[in-house]
Amino acid sequence: MDEIKDKSIQDFLDGLAGKAPTPGGGSAAAVMGAQAAALISMVCNLTIGKPKYAEVEAEMQALLEQSEALRETLTGMIKADVDVFERLMATYGLPKDSDEDKTARSEAIQSALKEATVVPLNCARACAKTIALSRIAAEKGNIGVISDAGVAVMAGYGALKSAALNVYINAGSLKDRSFADAHLAELETILDGAEVAAEEVYQIVKAKL
Repeated sequence: MDEIKDKSIQDFLDGLAGKAPTPGGGSAAAVMGAQAAALISMVCNLTIGKPKYAEVEAEMQALLEQSEALRETLTGMIKADVDVFERLMATYGLPKDSDEDKTARSEAIQSALKEATVVPLNCARACAKTIALSRIAAEKGNIGVISDAGVAVMAGYGALKSAALNVYINAGSLKDRSFADAHLAELETILDGAEVAAEEVYQIVKAKL
């Protein structure tokens, strides 16, 4: 099957709207995060090489490298979310006739749930980085496309909160509470201050319009 990233936007939206469980919210979060990174890259590309912004050329070059790396990472997470969800769903279909079957099935489900907790947590971590990078784009980028830095931060923040929901739902079903609590604690650290940071960038952009 072709990867989602290689399909048209219409195909992706049709998939989201359809009866199949994948792609779903996790993939949508990764797409939003990748969009945020891409918009930061656009601001960089339309700032680099402009005489008016010569003083920030090196900084924007460095920002572009970071945003492009993030875009690649988040694009890969679109498929990662589909893959982990499908693996999780497959475990629910395992046989449960004997006690041994039930034990093996339960262990497989819990193992898949752990992975399904880690994948969106990784996405959340990457999305949080787009918020930080969008601030640089908003402060230093070409004023002609500064609104795109604002769209980037909103997409990044929405992606972060969306990814967080997927962490919560999967961690909530884990029997290994030490694992769950550790990953939930990391998520809260990632989320801490994100709303304020995103709003600050939004206001920086708005003030320049």
